Amino acid sequence: MSGQYEIPFWEKAAMTIEEAAAFSTIGIGKMRELTKDPRCSFVLRVGPGKRIIKRKEFIEFLSKNNEI
Repeated sequence: MSGQYEIPFWEKAAMTIEEAAAFSTIGIGKMRELTKDPRCSFVLRVGPGKRIIKRKEFIEFLSKNNEI
């Protein structure tokens, strides 16, 4: 066993930038740009360079915005 668990997407509390890009059909470059903003409400910063997307907050962001 590799030590990693396979969790269905709909049960995950957070996503990688790549998963969020695929989920939303927003490009990875645009996702990286959005998440660089320190005021971005759907980002969880892990250490100096890693950013995790909080799924619930990201879905709320998508539903409230008409353009990015």
